[in-house]
Amino acid sequence: MDFVLVQLLTGLAAASSLFLVASGLTVIFGVTRVVNFSHGSLYMLGAYIGWSLLTRLPREPEWFALGVVATALATGGIGVLLETTLLRRIYRAPELLQLLATFGVVLMVQDIVLKLWGPADLSLPRPRWLRSFVVIAGERVPFFDLVLIGIGPLVLLALWLLFTRTRWGTLVRAATQDRDMVAALGVDQRLLFTSVFALGAALAGMGGALALPDGSANLQMDLTVITDAFVVVVVGGLGSVAGAYLASLLIALLQAFGIVLLPKITLVLVFAVMAVVLVLRPNGLLGRPPAEARGEAHVLALIRPASRALRLLGAAALVAALLAPLLAGPFLLSVLTEMLVAVLFAASLHFMMGPGGMASFGHAAWFGLGAYGAAFAAKFLLLPMPAGLVAAPLAAGAAAALFGWFVVRLSGVYLAMLTLAFAQIVWAAMFQSVEITGGDNGILGVWPAAWAADPRVFYWLTLALCVAGTLLLRRMLYAPFGYALRAARDSALRAEAVGLDTTRIRLAAFTLAGTAAGLAGGLSAYSNGSVFPTYISIGRSVDALVMVLLGGVQTIAGPVVGALAYTGLFDALLLVTDLWRLVLGAAIVVLVLAFPQGIAGTVQRLWLRGREA
Repeated sequence: MDFVLVQLLTGLAAASSLFLVASGLTVIFGVTRVVNFSHGSLYMLGAYIGWSLLTRLPREPEWFALGVVATALATGGIGVLLETTLLRRIYRAPELLQLLATFGVVLMVQDIVLKLWGPADLSLPRPRWLRSFVVIAGERVPFFDLVLIGIGPLVLLALWLLFTRTRWGTLVRAATQDRDMVAALGVDQRLLFTSVFALGAALAGMGGALALPDGSANLQMDLTVITDAFVVVVVGGLGSVAGAYLASLLIALLQAFGIVLLPKITLVLVFAVMAVVLVLRPNGLLGRPPAEARGEAHVLALIRPASRALRLLGAAALVAALLAPLLAGPFLLSVLTEMLVAVLFAASLHFMMGPGGMASFGHAAWFGLGAYGAAFAAKFLLLPMPAGLVAAPLAAGAAAALFGWFVVRLSGVYLAMLTLAFAQIVWAAMFQSVEITGGDNGILGVWPAAWAADPRVFYWLTLALCVAGTLLLRRMLYAPFGYALRAARDSALRAEAVGLDTTRIRLAAFTLAGTAAGLAGGLSAYSNGSVFPTYISIGRSVDALVMVLLGGVQTIAGPVVGALAYTGLFDALLLVTDLWRLVLGAAIVVLVLAFPQGIAGTVQRLWLRGREA
C-alpha cells in the first residue's frame, strides 16, 4: 500500500509538469492550427531563464514563485516575438510546412542557448524548503511534489475559467471552431492569435522553470519534452485542454508504476499507449472529428510529368554523378554516397506523403529496420552483401505492411503521430535487445563484399540502386496505381464510389515507401560498416521530413533536390562553423518564407509562368 501511494503521488507530480507544457501546445494548436515543433525550445528557454533568475533571487518560497512568474512572462514575450515575426506569415500554409519552419527555430535556439549559457547542465541550488519532506501514511513525500500536484489542477481550472467565463475565451473557442467566421465578425485575428501564442509560450516557460528543482537545464530537454507533449496532445485530442490533462494523468501514472513493475518497457510505454488509443479512438480521448478536412490535397492535386528540359538536366546530372568518382577524393566520395542514400530515403517518404497524403513522423523505422536486416544477414547468417541488400527492403517492407494496417486508417497529425509511436517502439526494441543488436554499442563489421570494397565501386553500386529505386517510385506514380493513390488522397469518398479500395491502395503505398526506405538503410549499413539504434531515432525521421519539404512536396523532383540541398548544406556547415545549427535553422526559415512551395516547387512555378508568358 505504501508503494502504491508513493508511486501515485510521484505520477501525479509528473502529470502536472507534463500538463503545463502540453496545455500550452494544445491551446496554440487549437486556435492557430500551427504544429509548433519549437514549443520544446520555449520550454528549454524557460528552464534557462528560470535558472538565471532563481539563482540571483533570495531563496524564500515567495521569491521562488515570483521568479517562476517572471520566467513565464519572459517566455511569453519570446513567444510573441516568434509569432509576429515568423508564424504569422505561415498560418495559411500546410501544417507540415509550419512544422519545417518551427524546426528551423529549434536549431537556431539550440545554438543561441549554447552560446549564452554554455554546454554544461545547470542545476538549481535547492534551499531547505525545497529539500523538505511531508510524511503521509508513514512515507516521506517531497514537499515540492505536493506543490506540483496542486499546480496542475489549478492551471486547468484557470484555463477553464479563462476560456468559458471571459469574452476573450469565447473568441478563442469560436476561432477554434471557425477562424474565418470570427474574422468576418470583425475580430482582430492577429491580436487574438498573438495573445493565444503568448499564453501557450508562458505555460511552456513556467513548465521549464518548475522542472529545475527536480532536474537541470540542459540542451537536450527541448526535443525530449516536445515528443512527450505531442503524445499527450494527440492522446487527449487536438485542441482539448481537458483531454491534455486526462492524457497527462494517464501517461504519467503508467510511467510511474511501469518503471517499477515493467522496467523493460518503460522506453516505449508512452508510445504504446498512444498507439492503442489512436487505434481505438482515432481522434484521441476527448478529441472531435475535424469539421473540415484540412490537409494539403488542394495544394498537391497536380503532379506534372517532367518537361524535356528537365529530363535533359536530369540526364546531365546523372552523367556528372557517374563521373564523380574519377575526380573526387575519398572524403568527398563518402559525402556523395551519403547524399545518394538520402535521395532514396527522401523519395520513399515523398511517395507516401505527397501523392499519398500520408505524412510520417517515424519514417526512420523502415530505414533502421532495413539497416538491421542487412546487418543480421551479414553478421549472423553470414550471407553475402547482395543477399543482405535483398534482406534489407524485405524486412522493412514486411514491417511496414504490418504496422501500416493500423496506420492508414488515420489521417493528418494523428496518422503522423502513430507512425512516430511505431518508430519509437522499434527503436526501443533495438536499443534494449543487447544480446541480439548490441544495444547502444550497435552491430559492427558490416562491410561491403571484397568486389565492392573500393569506395568508387561501392559508390557506383549505391548510385545504381538509389537511382533505380527513385525512378521506380516515380514510374509508379504515373501508372494507374499512382492515379488511384492521388484519387484516394484528394477524395476518399469519391474514389470509393467508383470502386477503388482506398485502404488497400494506401496500405500498398505505405508498404512500398517502407521497402524503399529499407533499401536505403541497407546501403547505409554497408557504407558505414555498422548499425546503431540512432538509425531509427526521431532526428533521422525529422531529417527525411525536412528534405522532402525543403525540396517541395508538389513535385517529383522535390525530394531529390531537397535531399541534395539539405545534406550538402549540413556537411558544408559542419566544416566551416561551430554555429552550424544557427545557420542551418536560419536557412530553413528563410527558404520556408521565400519559397513556401519548396526549392523544386518554386523553380517549377517560375518555369511554367515563363512558358505561359
